[in-house]
Order: sequence, then structure tokens, then C-alpha cells
Amino acid sequence: MGATAVAELAETRLEDRREAGEAFFGQHATRLAELCHRMAERFARGGRLVAIGTEPAARSDVRHVTVEFVHPVIVGKRALPAIGLTGDGAPLHRELGLAIAADDIVMAFGGEDPTDDRVARAVALARDARALTVAFAPLGAEVELDPPTADPFVRQELVETAYHVLWELVHVFFEHRGLLEGRGEHRVHDVGASSFLYPFLSEGESDLDAVLADVAASAQMKFADVVELRSATLAGGHDTLAAAALALRGALDAGGRLLALGNGGSATDATDVVADFLSPPAGYPWPGRAALDLGADAAILTALANDIGSEAIFARQIIAHGRPADIVLALSTSGNSLSVLDALTEARRRGLQTLALVGYDGGRIAAEDLADHVIISPSQYIPRIQEAQATVYHLLRELVS
Repeated sequence: MGATAVAELAETRLEDRREAGEAFFGQHATRLAELCHRMAERFARGGRLVAIGTEPAARSDVRHVTVEFVHPVIVGKRALPAIGLTGDGAPLHRELGLAIAADDIVMAFGGEDPTDDRVARAVALARDARALTVAFAPLGAEVELDPPTADPFVRQELVETAYHVLWELVHVFFEHRGLLEGRGEHRVHDVGASSFLYPFLSEGESDLDAVLADVAASAQMKFADVVELRSATLAGGHDTLAAAALALRGALDAGGRLLALGNGGSATDATDVVADFLSPPAGYPWPGRAALDLGADAAILTALANDIGSEAIFARQIIAHGRPADIVLALSTSGNSLSVLDALTEARRRGLQTLALVGYDGGRIAAEDLADHVIISPSQYIPRIQEAQATVYHLLRELVS
């Protein structure tokens, strides 16, 4: 498919996402704000976020939301306790039953398959345990935020934006501590790690409705931001997207594999890419394609990081796994991660084709021409970059088919 056809397809897909997102955030912005408040109350009482999911793409969201809460990427945001359960060690409901506490927040991903009740059973157990339950499909959760589209890719992208918004805005209520349940007004400037950013805030806040209205408006603004960033990412980049898709299809048709990698939230996006290639979601009658997630094996990652150094965790796997027909997909929000730079350098040394999805101005990956195809999401805000990159790799999957 040439650049013109890719541009037309991209425009159609962007409009699909805009329409679905405006409907979703128009319907749920206030509920998202209220949910942020309720989550903050539970975190303040010692509760945790427990993310659950069993399907391949849902597992990537489970890992993505937990890393965002535990390892905040925005200066001044506190780390919040979060764990992910995917039914690996025991059936999901049993795994959850052994981990759940009454003040926890259980966030369920996937569950759209009516023949698979594992997530629904876990949600029911969590409700019985008096946890706050949240789901992005009709699963019997107390709060259900069901995207208004049947397209699995659009649904997942909306879900990602929704949980990013929850993570970003739950912190507002720690900055207005007087709004948390059981807290009286104490006019002291105590906003935790973000005090140097918000010295004017105090615990004397009392107008919950006004704060909720501000948070709801902010949620809608954040969706508008990602709409703009998706357009900016693809504007003028259709030649690159078309060339990348052609190279990726050619590599896979020649018996090669997609080797995907990234760190943190980008690692979970690499997991999602691999899941989409190995087993396309329902509704897409595409064949499975060979793909390998280089961030999947904790034993390999920790062995390499411990014995050689964290910058080698992907490069050494490319040495072990890389074959001439393979193609490497690197995801990075900054374009400067040493482990990603070393992986791309090693891939090129071995004659593998390379594709990079990056944020900011492309970082060293773009400046030093370290990948054959580079698609830049021009933003410095990590959640929006990741959301725009999800659209790009979903488009790539469609173009490769």
C-alpha cells in the first residue's frame, strides 16, 4: 500500500478514534472524576490497585497500569501500590481471593469473550470482598466504563487513555486532602512529594463538587490532547509508515520474526504488539504472525542486568535470537534509553531491519539515525505519547495483516 492509500486509511482510523473517544469521555468524564476521588480515598486508607486480566492484550494492560501507578513518570507524583494478576500461578479467582483486601481497587481488563468467565468470576469475588470494582466491559463491576465501539483496537486505546487519566488525576485528591473521607480541614501546606510544585495547596479544601468538575474537564482535555498528537504523529509521516509496513510484511513473509522491545510502559506496549501479531483480536480475520517479546522473560532480563548491566538486556537477546530476516521494533518515549540504543545498534550490526516509535523530538534514535524507520510522536508528555504510539502499531498490524 502506497503513501497515499496509507494516508487515507490513517485519516479514516483517526476519525473512528475521535468519534468513539468524544462519545466515551462525553459520557464518562464525570464518572472518571468521581472514580478518581473514590480511588484516592481507598489509597489513603492503605488500599491497593489490583489489576486483573487473562487475555493476551488484557495482560499487557494489566502490566501497563500497574507500572504507571508504582513508578510514576511525572515529577512530584507519588508511587501508589499496585499489583497485576493474570492467573499464571493459579486460577484467576483463586489468585485474587488470596490477595484481595476490603480497601483495594480491582480493575478488570478484557472479559469481552462470552465463553470465558474467568474475569467476571474474579470481579464478583472482589465485590463480595467489598473492594471497589472497575471494568471496561459489562462484567458486573460497580463502575463500568464500556467504550462505545466494537473495534478491539479502538476499545483498547480508549481503555489505555482512561486508565492513564485515572492515574494522572487521582493525585489531585492527595493535593486537596481535606476532600478525602474522614479528613477534617487542616490548613497546612502538606502535599507530599509535589509540595514544591503546588505550594498554594492545603488541606483546607472543602468544595468537592468544584474539584470534581475541574477533574472531569481535565479528563476531556487530555483526550483532546491525544487526538491532536495522533494527527501530528501521522501528519507528513505516511511515507515512513507505508515503508515500515512494507518492510515488516516483507520480513515476516520471508520467514522472519518481529522482535519487540521497550522499557516500563513501553515494555507493556511491546507485549501488546506481540500479542496482536501472534493472535489478532476477534473481528480481525488475519493470520498469526511470528513475533517475540524481548521483555517477557524476567529471568533473562534480571540475569543480564545483574551480570552485565541493564543497558545490555535487549542487545544480548538480539545476539541470541536475531536472524537475518528478523525485524526489530523498539518503543521508547524519549528516544534515549541506553538499552534501546544498544539493541538498535546491535540489530544494525547484524543486518536486521529496525523500526522505532519514539516521542519528544526522537532523541538519539532520530538524531543518530539508529533505526531504518522512525515515527515520532512530538510530545514531552509520556501518557499521550504511549497512546499515540498504540494507534501507530495498531495501524501497522492492519497494514501488514
